[in-house]
Amino acid sequence: MDPTQLVLQAGLGDLALVWWQFLADWESAWRRFLVDWEFVWRQRQFFVDGTWLAVKLTFFSMVLGFVVGLPAGVIEAYGGKYSKGVVRPVGVVVRGTPILVIISLTYFAFGVSPAFLAATLALGVRSAAYQSQIFRGAIESVESGQMEAARAVGLSKLGAIRHVVLPQALRRSVPGFQNEFTIVLKDTSIAYAIGVAELLKRSYDLFSIQTTAALEVFLAASLIYFVLTFTVNRGIERLHSRVAIPGGNH
Repeated sequence: MDPTQLVLQAGLGDLALVWWQFLADWESAWRRFLVDWEFVWRQRQFFVDGTWLAVKLTFFSMVLGFVVGLPAGVIEAYGGKYSKGVVRPVGVVVRGTPILVIISLTYFAFGVSPAFLAATLALGVRSAAYQSQIFRGAIESVESGQMEAARAVGLSKLGAIRHVVLPQALRRSVPGFQNEFTIVLKDTSIAYAIGVAELLKRSYDLFSIQTTAALEVFLAASLIYFVLTFTVNRGIERLHSRVAIPGGNH
């Protein structure tokens, strides 16, 4: 046989072997892919429980942030020398401290328990520091003449803030909650550091059970975070459209 034909046949044989190996590897990868997603589906209750805990952490942290952040924002806008001298530095320190450090201090140094309460307090205080700036900016966006007009008709300073400034400022602060909600929701994942079984920790536990499903597990968790963020943000946008001041600055 011609040597050229021998070389050609050998090359075709190697190519066929490589192609066959590729098909075998692809089939094996596809089977593993299906098995891993089936594993994720079987463990869906883990994701449901973790998601519910993340939602509760986000909700209570946002509420605490509102309860503390609103008065702090008012003080930064209208407070006196001493009240501002306390609130502003505290806010700067909290905003400049990583959330992992705040959670660790709350749980390990201050001994707050259970872990869910510690995580809620840490996330809530961090959110309050940021929400105070949302409210401060919204309050300062209200024209100063409205405060003067309210005082001129007999309202006290506190009454003018409550009845004239805050209703407008709260409307204008709604868009700021989109970013704040997203930040708090993502920060709930840090709670795994003190053993809170939220979504990310549940995902890590599942990955530990079946290491080949790491990609699928974290893709599923990412999809859940996306759905939560997208849904709430669309809801906030609709709320903003409903409460926006007609013909005024939003």
